[in-house]
Amino acid sequence: MDVMRIDGIRAFGRHGADPGERDAAQAFDVTVVIESDLSPAAESDDLKDAIDYSVVRQTTARIIESTSFRLIERLAAEIARAILEDSRIAYAEITIAKSGVLQGATPSVTLRRPNPKFHAWPAPG
Repeated sequence: MDVMRIDGIRAFGRHGADPGERDAAQAFDVTVVIESDLSPAAESDDLKDAIDYSVVRQTTARIIESTSFRLIERLAAEIARAILEDSRIAYAEITIAKSGVLQGATPSVTLRRPNPKFHAWPAPG
């Protein structure tokens, strides 16, 4: 299985369990790791055969900016669910870091989810 990794996705949202955390948007830094068979895109050199990392970034940012959850675990699960709508993706791993909330320490969570809809690309021929 091949891996696509998108580091440094930053979006601003209103997520948090402590009083006041959802009053103003704050930064969330996300890394998305996708496992899939990337050979069709590697062979064709055609975006239609690729998992478009721009779409993955946009989906991630949209969820952070348009929802509000108490826990970043829930936020990561929603991002994973949306990414796994693409049946070409076998696994999605979402890491969300929330800086500036623990006097210099940065908490983060990582969720790894399999895709029940996954199907491998058909074999050539």
